[in-house]
Amino acid sequence: MYVQLINDETGNTVCAVNTLQDDVVSGNGNNVEAAKVVGRKIAELALAQGINEAAFDRGSYRYHGRVAAVAEAAREAGLNL
Repeated sequence: MYVQLINDETGNTVCAVNTLQDDVVSGNGNNVEAAKVVGRKIAELALAQGINEAAFDRGSYRYHGRVAAVAEAAREAGLNL
């Protein structure tokens, strides 16, 4: 799972997190628990850069399961989505 924050005005990626990173998820990165870790980590990186609000674009994916887990964990970590 990959999650990134992109500045829509400049088109630049501000920060990104994925389940392949050793410091994010160890073991199976294809479940809801891994998605929660990714959500918390992206919120942590965003807040460290002074970003406290973002729009959540889930693309063509339904808002359930891992997609919902990322968003809910990011909100719980303090990022306004």
